[in-house]
Amino acid sequence: MRNACYLVFLIAFTSSVTSQDITYEISFENAVHHEAHIKASFSNLKEDTLTVRMSRTSPGRYALHEFAKNVYDFDAVDGKGSSLQIIRPNNHEWQILGHDGTININYTLFANRGDGTYAQIDETHAHLNIPATFMFAPSLSKMPLKVKFKIRKDLNWKVATQLPLISGTTYSAPNLQYFMDSPTEISDFSLREFEVGSQKVQIALHHNGTEQEMDTYFEKVKKVVLTQKEVYNELPKFDYGTYVFLACYVPNVSGDGMEHRNSTVLTSTRSLANGGIERNIGTVSHEFFHAWNVERIRPKSLEPFDFEAANMSGELWFAEGFTSYYTNLILCRAGLITPKAYIEGLEAGFNYVWNAAGRNFFNPIEMSYQAPFVDAARSVDPVNRDNTFISYYSYGSVLGLALDLSLRQKDLNLDGYMQLVWERFGKNETPYTVNDLNESLNDYAGKAFGDSFFKAYIHNSDMPNYKALFKSVGVTLEQDIGAPFFGASVGITEEGKAIIQRNTTMHRAAYKAGLEKGDVISSINGLGFEHGQKFANLIQTYEVGEVLEINFTRYGQEKKTTVTLGSSPSYKISLNPEATNEMLDKRNAWLQK
Repeated sequence: MRNACYLVFLIAFTSSVTSQDITYEISFENAVHHEAHIKASFSNLKEDTLTVRMSRTSPGRYALHEFAKNVYDFDAVDGKGSSLQIIRPNNHEWQILGHDGTININYTLFANRGDGTYAQIDETHAHLNIPATFMFAPSLSKMPLKVKFKIRKDLNWKVATQLPLISGTTYSAPNLQYFMDSPTEISDFSLREFEVGSQKVQIALHHNGTEQEMDTYFEKVKKVVLTQKEVYNELPKFDYGTYVFLACYVPNVSGDGMEHRNSTVLTSTRSLANGGIERNIGTVSHEFFHAWNVERIRPKSLEPFDFEAANMSGELWFAEGFTSYYTNLILCRAGLITPKAYIEGLEAGFNYVWNAAGRNFFNPIEMSYQAPFVDAARSVDPVNRDNTFISYYSYGSVLGLALDLSLRQKDLNLDGYMQLVWERFGKNETPYTVNDLNESLNDYAGKAFGDSFFKAYIHNSDMPNYKALFKSVGVTLEQDIGAPFFGASVGITEEGKAIIQRNTTMHRAAYKAGLEKGDVISSINGLGFEHGQKFANLIQTYEVGEVLEINFTRYGQEKKTTVTLGSSPSYKISLNPEATNEMLDKRNAWLQK
């Protein structure tokens, strides 16, 4: 996270640390009941009224999160301990009046969700995402601050964070933007680190496993870091010389990953012994790639990050999507998954994107605009995202694939393009726009190529010629048009009823027949269903074009319709066993660089 004044404060901070005007202290005496007690002091105040508030957003997320709902027992006193007047203008803010230049606030925080957005406090750890934990004064957002974590020594807790250490368990931040971007894990974690040049990369792992498992996993993390470094030919310059993975692989967390400027949060209920060594490493790959792409190669639309409103960006197909493309590609290049596994793993995301009705409504930029509605956002009314939305993670990933394979036909590659974008916008931290990305591709691969790619696939929703692109690297792309397709997700209950579980897919067979989510199908062509039967397997016993008589119930009323089965739109992606040497050479250059 970054704002325009960041470098100035970074330089000036060390000389001002002893005279800071903002200090925090957090303690965990009642951790068993998920509570933290938080104190904050604001001194040398100039304004008559100080507004403090809880954030509504969190770095790396784009939707609103009402963190204030977990705050209670709030009070405020002046420097002499006298109670101060408090006004609540809205449910996020507290206005404090009548102070003597100093305001000390106290409040209790309830926190019991361990992921990349919220906070969790219990007797296993204090997992703190800063916006979900600490109040802040917007008028003092450029001021340096310090925070003391009063750890539970009886639980052998330690502190891991990207915040620079002052002494003991007291840390500092040069301004609010950096503080809010600095998640902190306090627990009895294991720590490993290695050096890359003059910098350190650490992993602080809170888990219930063995040190041997930790060592095995650490070697995989190292491979990911070093393989990603080869994409850009260098690591970013971490502000304090260290990058830290804050990993919690314990039963009480919620699975997630969240990038930050010099750290990342990794949470999973999978232990290393129970598949985590293989299955958790993908999140490591994705989040560390963000150290370049989104943390430093940063969309202008996210600068500065707004902690009081939703953050909308049209560049997430690149920031998140291209990062998603590299996630498993890096694992393949690092030897952590096989080329066969990587190629076959493309299939699900590819089918999701290119068979989605959402392309009829939004291009990748507009899909990115949807982030405040979908990125861990909460709503209670039904939506039609099955037919209108495609994740910018997946959409951008398959477009990154298309761009990479297209560039390789010109003896270029996506690594080279990412290096150019890094040099222009990342190293000097100049926020970019979609047009900047377009112009950079023009300079890298030619104006005709760059403009054509952006016009067809970014500003519009056309589909690249993947069959030809895959063929060039010895990969086959096939559709089984002879396979029948119903066009709805259907599950069969123990009572032998087939229930449509999601919105039916626009323009597919079930949708055309007027079937909808929640409809209960009792029979097809007069035949019922058996418990344990798979609906998809049943459909495969029919032929494309065959007309099925459907009896179903909707809102308690018996109804009938007919469904004319269409052809399966699904693609199969696999290695071509007859690939030429030229194809194999290109594939190796792509997957084994």
